[in-house]
Amino acid sequence: MHTLNLGIVAHVDAGKTSLTERLLHTAGVIDEIGSVDDGSTQTDSLALERARGITIKSAVVSFSLDDVTVNLIDTPGHPDFIAEVERVLSVLDGAVLVVSAVEGVQAQTRVLMRTLRRLRIPTLIFVNKLDRRGADPERVLGEIAAKLTPAAIRNDTPDADVLAENSDAFLAAYLDDAVSKELLRKEFATQSKQALVHPVFFGSAITGAGTRELTTGMKSLLPAAESDVDGPVSGTVFKVERGPAGEKIAYVRMFSGTLRIRDRLPAEQKVTAIHVFENGSAVRSGQVSAGQIGKLWGLTEIRIGDAIGEPRAGAGRHHFAPPTLETVVVPVRPSDKAALHPALTRLAEQDPLIDLRQDAIRQEISVSLYGEVQKEVIQATLAEEFGVEVTFRETTTICLERPSGTGSAFEIIDKEPNPFLATVGLRIDPAPIDSGVEFRLEVELGSMPYSFVKAVEETVKETLRQGIHGWRVTDCVITMTHSGYWARQSHAHGTFDKNMSSTAGDFRNLTPLVLMDALKEAGTTVYEPMHRFRLELPPDTFGAVSSALAKLRAIPLTTGTSAVLEGEIPAAEVHGLQQRLPSLTRGEGVLESSFERYQPVTGEVPERSRTDQNPLNRKEYLLQVLRRVGV
Repeated sequence: MHTLNLGIVAHVDAGKTSLTERLLHTAGVIDEIGSVDDGSTQTDSLALERARGITIKSAVVSFSLDDVTVNLIDTPGHPDFIAEVERVLSVLDGAVLVVSAVEGVQAQTRVLMRTLRRLRIPTLIFVNKLDRRGADPERVLGEIAAKLTPAAIRNDTPDADVLAENSDAFLAAYLDDAVSKELLRKEFATQSKQALVHPVFFGSAITGAGTRELTTGMKSLLPAAESDVDGPVSGTVFKVERGPAGEKIAYVRMFSGTLRIRDRLPAEQKVTAIHVFENGSAVRSGQVSAGQIGKLWGLTEIRIGDAIGEPRAGAGRHHFAPPTLETVVVPVRPSDKAALHPALTRLAEQDPLIDLRQDAIRQEISVSLYGEVQKEVIQATLAEEFGVEVTFRETTTICLERPSGTGSAFEIIDKEPNPFLATVGLRIDPAPIDSGVEFRLEVELGSMPYSFVKAVEETVKETLRQGIHGWRVTDCVITMTHSGYWARQSHAHGTFDKNMSSTAGDFRNLTPLVLMDALKEAGTTVYEPMHRFRLELPPDTFGAVSSALAKLRAIPLTTGTSAVLEGEIPAAEVHGLQQRLPSLTRGEGVLESSFERYQPVTGEVPERSRTDQNPLNRKEYLLQVLRRVGV
């Protein structure tokens, strides 16, 4: 029995969840097709999903196609939940991209297809809603070729010209007029499984038209999972949820080997139960093997993105940009303040891109976001699952800092003004864009206990969460240039004296001061996120829209026609453009916008309030630290 792990992706409201229902019904897994509008679908289990008729969390169901078990993963279509889609992409063998025959190719459709092509995920395209008034499949097929990929080919009439571009052998047969119908279908299947071409199907999830052809295509045109069940254990956790008793449940895609109940993983975690997906539901099993998706119990420390066994090559890379917005979460009832942080921490377990910032001074918690709809999800989840009602402050943009040059600093043990029993020297150098933070040593690794070196490295990365202007510092190399410590000493009667011996705490307390001195010498530049936009608008509104874009600091890059504008706009101004566009274009303007890059802030540099002990202010920092350690 082979396994096919298949993702269904699309722009919101293109009909993903309805297609899932139809496929399950066709396979005989369910007797009655659920309705998105009625909230009775198999995959939309959250109350808010059922209420709004949109998918927020990915859901896994399974069915059989002859000798193939299909694990079908229904994903969100709203761009605010793109992180959920990202996690699904890491475990897929193939995908179905759903496009509405009425609305056609939309903004999120483009983002998804670009990513699927970049990752070389074999993808079928299903043009849905042929039963709706206004459906125009030929127009949409033209849009797919023009806006998504020229390698999209009708399943019923494969284009030999396109296939010949990807294969010399097939080209030779084509030029010799030796391409039989059998050879054409065989080459079509081969190139589809290699993501060189993308078969296009037409139909309706509501009526069932075209769905049998689609299921046939899933089996013949997409590659089943490789299943080296005897190889080394290797899997990826792509979803974490909590069970009825609060227990943590991890969803894992196994790429190699077999994981069994009672197997031990790092951090002394032991698998206590396993479910695998079969015939529409998750069933108990003693093991989960290569190619399968399983639910694991007992792993209390597990997080989304963690490797099970050996890490997979390329794992951990983001396929989508991180969130660029944040907001302060405010409990409606002051008595819920204590419960808010653990509740948000629980949510962050399920979404690692929800970054929490706790400001102990102002008693506030901030969360990162992709968009305004996420606020509603967080608000509803906190109320329903934790009984905590919240509101939000105004959404702000998340900037970042990069070092402008090189800076260095050091402090020596037992020399003023250093009050800690540690010697730490650090140098900060700029690094290539998107390289993150790298920690290096110029001191000998054996010159002091490894736990002290590790304390410096961990503190460096934690301290860089807030740079000179309060934003996360990235794209730099931090090198430890000086080190020193006092070895463990005891009094004559044998008791340990921390005033005579260095501890990891000395290095953790000193490192922020040294690092910030080095960072001040290097200087930093604040960067703001920029979105790439594409605007389709009535030609007679071009002037008014161009004027509005200038006021929003947008930078037009190309104007293909008088009805299309493309360019870049600060992420902070996207929401304002969305609000103004209907009145500027009589409701006819169509905006596509997605993160493109960071660029240096011009004009006044935005400052972010600090939530740490502010090592930029030595006196204030030492007062807080020394008070905390009881000096």
